[in-house]
Amino acid sequence: MSLVYDNPATRLAPLRSTRKRWLIFATVSVALAIAAILAADRYSRASALADLEADARSEADLKVALLRAVLERPRALPLLLSRDPDVAAGLRGGPSAIALDRKLEGLVDATGASVLYVIGADGRTVSASNWREPTSFVGSDYSFRDYFREAMRAGEAEQFALGNVSKRPGLYISRRVETEDAPRGVVVVKMEFTGLEASWAGSGRPTFVANEDGVILITSRPDLRFLTTAPIPETRLAPIRESLQFGDAPLAPIPLVEGDRLGPGAGLVVAELAKGHRAAYLRLIVPVPTTHWQLSYFTPVDAVLSAAEREMRLMTVGTLLPLLFLAGLILRRREVAEVRREREQMARDNLERRVMERTRDLTQARDRLQAEIADHRATEARLQGVQQSLVQANRLAILGQVAAGVAHEINQPLATIRAYAENARIYLARAREKDVEDNLGAIAALTERIGTITEDLKALARKGRGDAEPVSLKAVIDGGIVLLRSRFAGRLEALEIHHPPDALMVMGNRVRLEQIVINLLQNALEALGERLDGKVRVSVRDEGDMAALLIADNGAGIAPDILDALFTPFNTSKEKGLGLGLVITKDIAADYGGTIEVDSSAAGTCFTVRLRKAGAHP
Repeated sequence: MSLVYDNPATRLAPLRSTRKRWLIFATVSVALAIAAILAADRYSRASALADLEADARSEADLKVALLRAVLERPRALPLLLSRDPDVAAGLRGGPSAIALDRKLEGLVDATGASVLYVIGADGRTVSASNWREPTSFVGSDYSFRDYFREAMRAGEAEQFALGNVSKRPGLYISRRVETEDAPRGVVVVKMEFTGLEASWAGSGRPTFVANEDGVILITSRPDLRFLTTAPIPETRLAPIRESLQFGDAPLAPIPLVEGDRLGPGAGLVVAELAKGHRAAYLRLIVPVPTTHWQLSYFTPVDAVLSAAEREMRLMTVGTLLPLLFLAGLILRRREVAEVRREREQMARDNLERRVMERTRDLTQARDRLQAEIADHRATEARLQGVQQSLVQANRLAILGQVAAGVAHEINQPLATIRAYAENARIYLARAREKDVEDNLGAIAALTERIGTITEDLKALARKGRGDAEPVSLKAVIDGGIVLLRSRFAGRLEALEIHHPPDALMVMGNRVRLEQIVINLLQNALEALGERLDGKVRVSVRDEGDMAALLIADNGAGIAPDILDALFTPFNTSKEKGLGLGLVITKDIAADYGGTIEVDSSAAGTCFTVRLRKAGAHP
């Protein structure tokens, strides 16, 4: 036998253990590094987005405040001019119309408004601050404009639209001019946001204001004007186009894909805000006070997130690498110490193993030889015992089966003989000689039946069977019921007999066929137990060459473990049963070319015995 020192498997064991340990260390290190980098990415992204959102919210609030200041400055002009006597005189068509034009021209220079004009009740402009310019509004019809119609109806209105004459967008603020008798017209101030848009464009971050329909009105990117933040329903789009509020602008939605939501009015989007350039942005939506507008402020996030992730990854790797190096160094030192201890121990044990292995080999050889001799002797003794046991068991089995079969077959006739004998004694005491003779005749017939049974059993022992002859199936059923009266005198009312025609003949021996009926009816009546509504139904069905005898009860059914081996000898659920009745029944039916089937459930059990009809081809 080889020594441990010379065994290649023993020499390779420490090497395999070392490789496995380092492989586990490498796997854990890689998994830890990946998890740390993913956690760092998540943290850096969340932190960078939070800082970016805070900065963007401050800038967006400033832009909204500036926009509100720009909006509020000219809103008082229409109110003041609607009460100006010169405006009322100009609407009446007096000689002061030119003076009103000059007055409006001076107010535009002082207030910074784009244009001031006065519209008559018929929708035509009677005076305008740009009366000297080729694009003067004087004489133009604005009755179709919502800011004119709404002001005439409600007294004031605001509408952002594209100029019909100037083709420049702006906010139109209108006020109705009241007189003593009736409204005379409307004063309108138009505001343009060219300076504000230029200021927004200087920041380099896309900014725009959209109305309640999502149409972009004021924007730092002129190419986005009159696009929409979302598709406009057709029911709303048609009136907007008819009013020429935005000219012939397509009102198409900007390419924008919504992403993660970060906070109130904040979220990540991917948008194409510059033609051919698609990028990710942090979008803030801030409502503009005193209007139905919303300001959208876009901050690019790709560069910020990349820088934050790069910085956090470097920090994570810089922290993790020294820790992993230290862990690897400790692991290496432990391995060196373990290898040194193992080698020293192997050197000490080597000599002792040599002596022990040699002694063990000799001892094992001696023990194996003694064990083989003892096994041979024990095997021979067991073989002789098994042979004797098999012979004895075979004898007992044959004797038990014959005795049990005889007892089971003659038990029912003997019980009936006893009942007839008891009845004859009573009749004799009452001097009823006729009844005594009838009972004695029945006893004689039953003794003949017992003789027939024993003859059948002898024939069975000779592997033969009784000759088959035509037998009335109705007589077989009636004969079986007669033999059951002694035992089930109080239960026969549960029987529901559907007699077959007298002419229905089957092939077999009447005594043996009656034994089938007795066994099945006895089992069915016992299955009813104490049920008050218990019923046993006996019927016959014609199936061509075969006649089917059906015996069904509404008892509790047969247990599954009993049902699987129902026709196996000595398989029974009765305390005093032998388990041979159904075996004998199946053998009798098979002797005359028949079959027996069973169907059982919790609702009851039905046995179907098929017998060959007289005259049918076997």
